[in-house]
Amino acid sequence: MSPMKKESLDTLFNEFQKYNHIDSALNEKYGVKRGLRNADGTGVLAGLTQICNVHGYIMNEGEKCPVDGELTYRGINVRDMVESCVAENRFGYEEVSYLLLFGHLPNQKQLDFYRQVLSQVRALPMGFVQDMILKAPSRDIMNKLGRSILALYSYDDFSQDEGLQAELKKAIYIIARMPTIMVNSYMAKIGNYDNKSTYFHPVRPGESVAQSILSTLRLTREYTDEEAHLLDICLMLHAEHGGGNNSTFVCRAMTSSGTDAYAAYSAAVGSLKGFRHGGANIRVCQMFEAIKAQVKDWENDDQVRDALRMVLDKKLGDGSGLIYGMGHAVYTLSDPRAIMLRDNAEKLAKIKGMEDEFRLLKKVEQLTPEVFAEKKGSAKDICANVDLYSGFVYRMLGLPEELFTPLFATARISGWAAHRIEEYSTCSRIMRPAYKSVVRNRPYIPIEERM
Repeated sequence: MSPMKKESLDTLFNEFQKYNHIDSALNEKYGVKRGLRNADGTGVLAGLTQICNVHGYIMNEGEKCPVDGELTYRGINVRDMVESCVAENRFGYEEVSYLLLFGHLPNQKQLDFYRQVLSQVRALPMGFVQDMILKAPSRDIMNKLGRSILALYSYDDFSQDEGLQAELKKAIYIIARMPTIMVNSYMAKIGNYDNKSTYFHPVRPGESVAQSILSTLRLTREYTDEEAHLLDICLMLHAEHGGGNNSTFVCRAMTSSGTDAYAAYSAAVGSLKGFRHGGANIRVCQMFEAIKAQVKDWENDDQVRDALRMVLDKKLGDGSGLIYGMGHAVYTLSDPRAIMLRDNAEKLAKIKGMEDEFRLLKKVEQLTPEVFAEKKGSAKDICANVDLYSGFVYRMLGLPEELFTPLFATARISGWAAHRIEEYSTCSRIMRPAYKSVVRNRPYIPIEERM
């Protein structure tokens, strides 16, 4: 197909702009809840779930009151799960995945069996890497993840099977294969577009998800215990975050239409890619690099404040005026994921010689609410979210920026699967919100009479 000339595109775009505008004032006139959010910032209630609760405020006599954030999976506080795994020096993502899917904590025998099953099906189908990844590499790993999930439909003998047992089988296969798809897609990308050497390690039976990611990504296959366990904590914290987050809602909306699992999970990946969702961790890293370059003395609070003011004034960073990694739609006083990640990252920062950067990032967290209130004239509570620290952790682990959001997806697939299966088994109506038309009726004009 021949490329469209710039002049042709400009002509078409100018014509488009004449007839495609909606006055934002109409939203208030008709009571439109943009972003499916109420006027007080709370989400529009779209359904019920047993899977997860994201708690960041309470309603007191109709007013939204901030509280410390709390995240529970199937009623169990995630903090308790993380602290247990840290204290016992064991990996927890598989336990979280089991809990989300099956609804209860596994005993040791059940957990060992689940890990064994995931390990057994982690390898991709014969010919998949060659035909679906290497022959059509992508500069964007998230797009390749979504395409590969869709492609698995053609490779799985059970893809057209229906019923809960079939849904569970598809979910487990995709959960197990996500890390393998991600790493192979990255290798195809750097070999085809970055002129770098590639290597395709076979998966090792018996490794945890976190260990498998590190061992297949690294040429030497070597990693430390501290590195693997910190990545495991990231996976645990990213595994699920309620039915209202954009990607999970997309997955549930797709499921409500009766589409297949592969299409629903692929759509969720596409949603997570967005910079307002999972892609925010990359924006945090890019913003942080700009702050590092601007601030001459990283221990000087005034210099850090000045840099943050410049970000808000669109003079530093990407020009959006946003301090990425700060603020959340639900959490007000604190995001428990950010706290856990920050506290567990400090040890590795010392080992990696990155304590100075870590302290600077903490200053960004501490000083942003003050600077935000000063610049915006707002007393709104604002806290660090998980993205502020996740990108820094991935950098400490030596993981490439292109994989920051794919790692998020690799963790979140367990949550998507739990929500899809819940929607599949408990709901029988297609999601169908309303959009009000604001265009007046007009007569059809024959083509020879048009100006």
